[in-house]
Amino acid sequence: MVDIELLRSILQAPGIPSREDAIRDLVAGHMKPLVDELSIDPLGNLIGVKHGARNGPRVMIAAHVDEIGFFVKYIDDRGFIRLQPVGGFDPRMLVAHRAIVHTRSGEALLALVQPGAKPIHLQQPGEAKDLKIEDIFLDLGLPADDVKAKVEVGDWVTMQSAPEVLGSTVTSKTLDDRLCVYIMIEAMRRLGAHEAEIFAVAKTQEEVGLREARDAAFAVDPEIGIALDVTIAGDIPGTPPESAVTTLHNGVAIKIFDSSHISNPKLVAHLRDLAEEKSIPHQLEILPRGGTDAGAMQQVTNGAAVATLAVPTRYVHSVNETASLADIDATISLLVAFLEAAGSRSYAYDLPKGA
Repeated sequence: MVDIELLRSILQAPGIPSREDAIRDLVAGHMKPLVDELSIDPLGNLIGVKHGARNGPRVMIAAHVDEIGFFVKYIDDRGFIRLQPVGGFDPRMLVAHRAIVHTRSGEALLALVQPGAKPIHLQQPGEAKDLKIEDIFLDLGLPADDVKAKVEVGDWVTMQSAPEVLGSTVTSKTLDDRLCVYIMIEAMRRLGAHEAEIFAVAKTQEEVGLREARDAAFAVDPEIGIALDVTIAGDIPGTPPESAVTTLHNGVAIKIFDSSHISNPKLVAHLRDLAEEKSIPHQLEILPRGGTDAGAMQQVTNGAAVATLAVPTRYVHSVNETASLADIDATISLLVAFLEAAGSRSYAYDLPKGA
């Protein structure tokens, strides 16, 4: 069963790339009793180590704690704020929502997210235009002098959205990738006997290019890497079935390919076998665009066998990201099964016969 209250607290903690202190502190509190060692590297990655029963393989699991957000870029003479995105946004998903401006003094200011366009009542036929991020501004509901006294360039902004259980799903901002941070914590909690040396990494700055995964992976030097992330569930109107990538309520997604890596085929086979053996609902995934931390883990030192376990999620990079509670539980179950079995197979490529 999904611990909704724990998940809710993880989803609500603020933290855009480079400003992850609050969410990292929260995760550290939950990770500390579950691991044998806990440390923070110079780039802010939180690394928990759980020793194995024997000299098993070094397995790194990684989920990122950062959320997409903004920096304050400019404050005009009327007190309206312009934004620098930190991570990828579809501007269509931003209009008429609310945001929080996190100031240098520690104050959190509620703001309205609005488009720089005439109200619909004043527009002439054909005057509407395609929306760009540059058109978006924040309205704090304050006189310009008060805004400039409280807010400065470089203050950071998060979207506001309370997590909710919706039918048999959970919906919120930051499922990408706080949902998988929760999955990592819960898997470590459920973990039984294992041989592997497990490195559970809550990492930073994924949304701006997998930056810190490389550094964490070089420090850990894993033989096996499992990235934990969400993936596109395009099982919605407007998306043809062949482009859906994954579907909700059909289990954890075992990634075959994305633009950052191709999963090790022997590792994929092991994950599939475990899922079938333990009757864990699962599906296979090919993502044409987008990547995960597995791409960074694959490139360290001598290379690592990597794959991604992903949670199918609708409306990614919006305040309404939505995932199935059953799929979340399936992801936890498969991750636990793999961690307990890691070391029982080799994922190395075989030397050709006669070589």
